[in-house]
Amino acid sequence: MAKNGLYSVKDVTALIASGNILLVAGDEALLTQLPAGNWIGGTAVSFMTEDGGMTNLDRIFVHDLTGIATTATIKRYTAEGLAGIGADYPASGFSVLIVPGGGDVHRRFAKEVQSYEGVFNSPLLGWIAAVDVADIGKRQPKVFAGSPEAIADDAVVLHVELQPGKMAVLDIINPFRPGNGDTIVFDQEGFSVSGDCRIADQPANLARYIRENAIDTKLPLIADYNGAHINVSIQSVDDATGTVRFYAPVFPGIAYRFAEPIVDYVEAFENAGNTGADGLVFSCNCILNYMYAELEGEMTGNFDGPITFGEIAYMLLNQTVVYLKIIDIG
Repeated sequence: MAKNGLYSVKDVTALIASGNILLVAGDEALLTQLPAGNWIGGTAVSFMTEDGGMTNLDRIFVHDLTGIATTATIKRYTAEGLAGIGADYPASGFSVLIVPGGGDVHRRFAKEVQSYEGVFNSPLLGWIAAVDVADIGKRQPKVFAGSPEAIADDAVVLHVELQPGKMAVLDIINPFRPGNGDTIVFDQEGFSVSGDCRIADQPANLARYIRENAIDTKLPLIADYNGAHINVSIQSVDDATGTVRFYAPVFPGIAYRFAEPIVDYVEAFENAGNTGADGLVFSCNCILNYMYAELEGEMTGNFDGPITFGEIAYMLLNQTVVYLKIIDIG
């Protein structure tokens, strides 16, 4: 079982040839060189590593699951078929989902996942495959299902059965807390809003509200989902059309508030992530954290992994870290 971190194509090829069970992330030109085997992957060019955050086009980030898994099954899902993922869950284990960013499967998963039958019956984690920010709109994120074929339209999943006496524990790190500002309630679900919302229980336009109140759009909207704070990050604000676009969908009837400002983004992030490394086998971080907190060269404890266009802990998340630990249960 290899240590999680960055590896050359040659080294990753050797791990695959040895039968290791891997999650990999890297530039498309690297992942298309890998042989068939027990792995799934997604494109990414930036990573949190033991040497700090970095962009690297020459190496592949590897999470090696070989030492904890008894079996691992690779499946490919269409946007429609992903609704049946719960029926494919392992009897005792977890499932890792990688979705190509920006496509139909990304949008439908984000909007529909809470209606998937059995989706919360076993840990579901993963990430939205990414490209360099400068290449957004020029290159499409891709995923890989155990072969060098780059997939743009489907999602891939690794269903992992754990060894006896082991249990998967999925959690998130969210450095943000809801502020004390006005509540915002939307009339419709979606990745954008042009005016269909109520602010402080009055009809309002969110773009105008953001401008008039000089709100920092690096701060996400936050909603309470059964005790968990879930972020929805702002992608853009168009004053001309009054449209606000989001990196994850908002849902009607849920009260959102903008997050409290953070004086020291890195310190807040580190404090929120103050947890031990025992049993940690996977983590991923958000591209917005990487940019806004200026994480290049910065350390985030033991939470190493790809920088993504969204994190998955059952549902799509923004500006968080998702991580998985494996614990002994006797």
